[in-house]
Amino acid sequence: MRAITQSAFGDPSVLRAEETDRPEPGPGQVLLRVGAAGYNPVDAVVRSGYYPLLGDPPFVLGWDAAGTIEETGAGVSAFAPGDEVLGLLAYPAEAGAYAEYAVASADEIVRRPAGLTVEQAGALPLAGLTAWQALVGIARLEEGQRVLIHRAAGGVGHLAVQIAKARGAHVIGTASAAKHDFLRGLGADELIDYTTADFVSETGPVDVVFDLVGGEYGERSARVLRPGGLLVGALPANLGITPEDAAERGVRVEAVSVRPSAADLAQLTALVEAGRLTVHVDQVIPLDEVAKAHELGATGHVTGKIVLVP
Repeated sequence: MRAITQSAFGDPSVLRAEETDRPEPGPGQVLLRVGAAGYNPVDAVVRSGYYPLLGDPPFVLGWDAAGTIEETGAGVSAFAPGDEVLGLLAYPAEAGAYAEYAVASADEIVRRPAGLTVEQAGALPLAGLTAWQALVGIARLEEGQRVLIHRAAGGVGHLAVQIAKARGAHVIGTASAAKHDFLRGLGADELIDYTTADFVSETGPVDVVFDLVGGEYGERSARVLRPGGLLVGALPANLGITPEDAAERGVRVEAVSVRPSAADLAQLTALVEAGRLTVHVDQVIPLDEVAKAHELGATGHVTGKIVLVP
C-alpha cells in the first residue's frame, strides 16, 4: 500500500510517499481502507520534532480516518467488511492514518451517518472530540450559559460553536471579520474581530472560555470569566495561566487532552443526523501532496478542516 512516511524531523519536505506492507488486524481490530484522513495541527508539530509524541522517525502520521472496513480481526462482532466508519485511531500512539489502509480498534470507531461525506467524516474525529470533551466532558456546558470560543472558525472552533449551540449556550466567537458570516451561519450569537477589537472589553462576563490560541490569551481570557467560571485550554503546554493564578482570580483552568472514544463520537454523529452539526472542509488534498496540506495548515488561516484522500 501507499503511505506517507518520514525518516527525519523537519519541514513538510520530509514527508514522503512510499510503498509499504499493508497492516493486518489483530484481535478486536479492523482493517480500514482509508477514504479520507484529516489533517490536524498536532500532525505538524510531531512532524517537525517540536512535540516528539511518537519518538524518533521513521513513523507514519495521522489519527483521523474514515473509510470502509476491509477485514475484521478475531472477536469483532459489531462491524463487518463493507461497513462505512470513522474514528480517532490509537491517539496518542502511532495510528498511521496517512495511508491507504490503517488498523483501528473496534472500540474507537462508529458508523458513518448518511449526513457526512467520507471527507467530512475524515475531518471530524480529533477536532470534534476535542470540542466535545472540552465543552461537555470538562465544562459540562448548560443551557443559558455564556461561552467564549477563541479561533472560532478553525477546525476545532467551528465544531465547538455548533456543540455549544446544541447545548443551548449563548456563543461568542473570536475570528477575523471575513469569517463572521460563516460563523453566524453556524449559530454564533456574537462575534469579535480579534484584529481590530479587544475581546476583554467587548465580551462581558462569561461562564466558560474555550481557548484554542493559548499563550497570552489565557491570562486575558481569565479576566472575562464570571467568579467560579472555567477556562478550558486545548494547548496543555501553553495555557497562559496557572491553576494557582486562576484560583487567586476566583476562576478555574483546565486543559483538554483528547482521547479516542466511540461513545463521544456517537454523540457527535447523532448531532450530525439531527442536522445540528456540520463539518466544514476547507480543502481536499491528494495524499501524495501531503506537504501542501502541512504548508496550508501552517498559515493559520484555514476555515474548518483540511482533508487528505488516498
